[in-house]
Amino acid sequence: MRTSSHNSLSRRAALGAALALTCGMALAQAYPSRPIRLVVPFPPGGGTDIIAREVANKVATTEGWTIVIDNKPGSGGNIGVDSAVKANPDGYTLVLGQTSNLAINPSLYAKLPYDPIKDLAPVGLVASAPLVLVVSSASPYKKLADVVAAAKAKPTALNYASSGNGTVAHLATEQFQKAAGVQFTHVPYKGASQGLTDLVGGQIQMYISSVPTLIAQIKSGQLRALAVTSLQRNRDLPDVPTMAESGYKDFEAVTWFGVAGPAAMPKDAIAKLNTAFNKALATGDVQKKLAAQGAEVMTGPPEKFASLIRTDGVRWGAIVKASGVRLD
Repeated sequence: MRTSSHNSLSRRAALGAALALTCGMALAQAYPSRPIRLVVPFPPGGGTDIIAREVANKVATTEGWTIVIDNKPGSGGNIGVDSAVKANPDGYTLVLGQTSNLAINPSLYAKLPYDPIKDLAPVGLVASAPLVLVVSSASPYKKLADVVAAAKAKPTALNYASSGNGTVAHLATEQFQKAAGVQFTHVPYKGASQGLTDLVGGQIQMYISSVPTLIAQIKSGQLRALAVTSLQRNRDLPDVPTMAESGYKDFEAVTWFGVAGPAAMPKDAIAKLNTAFNKALATGDVQKKLAAQGAEVMTGPPEKFASLIRTDGVRWGAIVKASGVRLD
């Protein structure tokens, strides 16, 4: 009787284990079974938002998923990233992070509410883009040397916009000021689109932001592009010189974008998301759309994104230290 009971218990335990394994596999295969929220830590209309919507729409169409964009701007992107860090780590809340809030802000802010290395699970890279220095088409400045001459004649008289304290645009302009030996007045906004409105309206004299943010206004003639911050000319702005060509050797500032989620996200969800995003980014139409925005597709495994966060954190940390900029 004891042997029979023991065998019965063993069979039931084995059946239970098999059922649990089957249920786990079924749950893994079912992901996602409801809409995924993709937090964009900047307002609608900026470069990050444009890229997020292009890529998310392609993933949704290709996979048959529902991806909802949730714009949460403020504090150089920190508010949006922090909301994703604190979300349920079930794979249904993601964030499109970028250089500013994942690589720069840890060195820039004395009290950052998250650690991008410890508190986030990288899913994969999406794109990279250079920055471009622009003025209004009505501006008297025709080339970068004109801006430098005006700033030297009247220090701090020229206002420049950025999409927030600690963004790549902010730090890149700080770099440029040191390289040129000039001083501008910084006017930070909650996002790129708001600064763009004031630049066109004449309240701001110059702006450095990502090419995806400004390319439509450049091509329409509202803005005049004076220099790009990549080492090579941008293929969609072939007539615009680089900073290096304009006299600032080795000057480079490029922003990248990548999808991440809370640190404790299930590994199977990360793998499935990485595959879906890489597949979407490999399509010709997405590459064409991002290229038209001045961005270049980036793909790869989560580990590649994690490595970039670490290495760029060190590089931008040195730039932050050299600039002397520090935020509370």
